[in-house]
Amino acid sequence: MPAKSQQNPWLHRFALFTALATLFLIGMGGLVTSKGVGMAVPDWPNTFGYNMFLVPFDHWIGQYGIFEEHAHRLIASFVGLLTSILLIWLLTKESRAWVRRSGIGAFILVLFQGLLGGLRVTEINPNLGLIHGAMAQVFFIVVCGIALFTSSWWKQVSLARELGAGFAKLQGSLFILIFLIFAQLLLGATMRHQHAGLAIWDFPLAHGQVWPATDETSVSIYNENRYELQKSLHAANQLLDARGNPKKFLASGHEILSWHVWLQMLHRLGAVATLASVVAFTVKTRRRLGHAHGFTKAGYVLLAMIIAQAGMGIWTILSNKAADVATGHVVLGAACLALSSLLLLAVKRSSSTRGASGSGSGARPRPSALLGALPSLLTSWCSSWCSSCCRWRTLSS
Repeated sequence: MPAKSQQNPWLHRFALFTALATLFLIGMGGLVTSKGVGMAVPDWPNTFGYNMFLVPFDHWIGQYGIFEEHAHRLIASFVGLLTSILLIWLLTKESRAWVRRSGIGAFILVLFQGLLGGLRVTEINPNLGLIHGAMAQVFFIVVCGIALFTSSWWKQVSLARELGAGFAKLQGSLFILIFLIFAQLLLGATMRHQHAGLAIWDFPLAHGQVWPATDETSVSIYNENRYELQKSLHAANQLLDARGNPKKFLASGHEILSWHVWLQMLHRLGAVATLASVVAFTVKTRRRLGHAHGFTKAGYVLLAMIIAQAGMGIWTILSNKAADVATGHVVLGAACLALSSLLLLAVKRSSSTRGASGSGSGARPRPSALLGALPSLLTSWCSSWCSSCCRWRTLSS
């Protein structure tokens, strides 16, 4: 059992660095999916027969698709190394058992992620890619949580006098907001992993309608219109970069199906619901805690991020799914989910501190219970979602 120690600023900084590296990894994974180059390297764990870490530079540097996919593998390996070091550091220096268990959870998740990523290549299964993307969000939340748990704020805070009973009542709003953000990320990942390009490419209308028709004739017209738009963009030299590589992915070789249209419309409705939820949360926070409170200011930041995320989604559509814009949309979505989750953990911490102060029992919060439940819960959601998508796709065909 590690001896009880003071807050270690370097452990906190290392956990924060691991979280930032994970966000960068999510961005690189988003770029791979946006460009549809997940199979650019067809073998795993090797790369074209080479040891992953010994591939000659001229085999991947500057090679479209291969560079993105191989760089994604190298960054993932680096994040795995960082997570291993973080676990060892927590096991040897961290006195709180639940924080050590969070480190073990992060380590198990990163191993699981590596296996999922490899199986996505060897099994050529897009549903595995969907689960891989969703679990990346869970791993990011856990690592961000560890960074919060090892911070000086977490150990020193005593918010009972400052916040009062109203603070705990914000938990329900945060749970709803986190659910909506994750559902949005899952919907977006589902659209991306179908590699069908844009099913709807106008905004605020959808194929010139408030709600587009999804009958067979209408979907056939959408495909014809997209083909004509693709030709016009190609004629205007807007589809390829200076090297002749694709930079916009309006169409990716697969036809639009009716359920693709439904997914994108549900994604738009989810964006409206998420924005309404974060506005309601911000208003409630300001009323309960006041305009100048730090938590209220964090709510303002989250509101700004959600608005920016909506703007990125619109930009993705209007840019005809430019890869860099779509990737930015993925990264900002992950950041929104992480911040809302950290706010929930801060609420639970503050509520537990208040309860402990009032009762004198010395009870401590158990945020690891929330983090520990996330992987199994979200895996269940992903599996159910994949099964639903398979059934929907079968019915559509």
